[in-house]
Amino acid sequence: MAIRRLFIANRGEIAVRIIRTCRALGIETVLGVSEADRGSLGAHLADRVLCIGPAQPALSYLRVETIVQAALGSGCDAIHPGYGFLSERADLARLCEAEGVIFVGPTAEQIEAVGDKLRARAAAEEAGVPVIPGGAAGTPDEARALAAAIGVPILVKAAGGGGGRGMKLVEDARDLAATMDMASAEAGAAFGDARVYLEHYVATGRHIEVQVLGDGAGGVIHLGERDCSVQRRYQKLIEETPAPHLPAVTRDALHAAAVRFAARLSYRGAGTVEFLYDVPRDAFYFLEMNARIQVEHPVTEAVTGIDLIAEQIAIAEGRGLRFAQEDVSCAGAAIECRINAEDPARDFAPSPGTVSTVRWPTGEGIRVDTHIIDGARIPPFYDSMIAKVIAHGADRAEALARLRAALANTRIEGIATNLAFQTAILADADFARGGVDTGFLARFLDQRIAA
Repeated sequence: MAIRRLFIANRGEIAVRIIRTCRALGIETVLGVSEADRGSLGAHLADRVLCIGPAQPALSYLRVETIVQAALGSGCDAIHPGYGFLSERADLARLCEAEGVIFVGPTAEQIEAVGDKLRARAAAEEAGVPVIPGGAAGTPDEARALAAAIGVPILVKAAGGGGGRGMKLVEDARDLAATMDMASAEAGAAFGDARVYLEHYVATGRHIEVQVLGDGAGGVIHLGERDCSVQRRYQKLIEETPAPHLPAVTRDALHAAAVRFAARLSYRGAGTVEFLYDVPRDAFYFLEMNARIQVEHPVTEAVTGIDLIAEQIAIAEGRGLRFAQEDVSCAGAAIECRINAEDPARDFAPSPGTVSTVRWPTGEGIRVDTHIIDGARIPPFYDSMIAKVIAHGADRAEALARLRAALANTRIEGIATNLAFQTAILADADFARGGVDTGFLARFLDQRIAA
């Protein structure tokens, strides 16, 4: 069924991004906005705007029934959830199905299967995808036995969530029980699911993920990998493709493992299979799957020339995969910097307010995804990311040079941002060499404090 009118259940840059593709496809857009986003760029660009509630997400963007009723009431055929908010909520997908609205994403069952980390680990093992030694431990005795088997250090992780919440490092086995209690309490408060599990801690690892598209009937292709190892407290700051200095055999094995995992689920739509790459051992392990469009999808689009939002819509319309694996090729390299309204000098405290003046960079190979224009207001209720600056080049050196120049030509006045901090990372010699691990940013911050 062709989608004629699409409800966008999101805000910020991803709302603008979805509107852009819909315009190109001739699809009308209805944007659901909170009271705080009535004057946003997305509200000006959408064909129609509906207020879905107060500024607080729990009273607007996170209300499943409100979103579906708004879509039905505005005559929309489909809902695109973007990322964050309700994008990985099975109850939204399920209610869409019950009400006859197309959900641009995977099925409710697939969202549940990958949202539960223990179920996802089991599915990975069934698909022959390596997982980090570990597993569930229901009692203190089971935890001690498992810890003895896999060895310390150990990472205690939440079974029902992500983003670093409920994740604790155990370096001494005597601290295991107390740490599991803390992680369980944090996970219960954050996700309503207090279950935790154990994994051996990989000290020198890189976060590498593979973009996949599935037709919902077992057909799956990959669109290459992304290296997202520059993270602060498990939040990504810089992403790039291809992953630098990755052995070709390992790269191919990563792609194949991601396809096997998604195919086992008969996955539908765009998704990302995340891995931890153990650098000293040249081995990789399944981490999780994100069942949605990813923030960092533009770097994949830059090297493949494929509009991932358009492919999400085509799959949701029942047109399946429009590319065979051999049709997908990657040209050059791309790097993305996330620009956040936060103050690195104040421990990255959020910096809401009004952007008095902004100048985004332009030029060959440069793309900016943003919802920020002169006079834009940044409410205190939402994620602090205000833009993504993406540079594409014939190789990594050219992409990096273009990104450095792009940040130098960016001006944002009226609020504090991490622009200068990102500029400093791009100038770092280790980052310039490529292939840094997930401990890079902590070392980088320590060096800045010591200097």
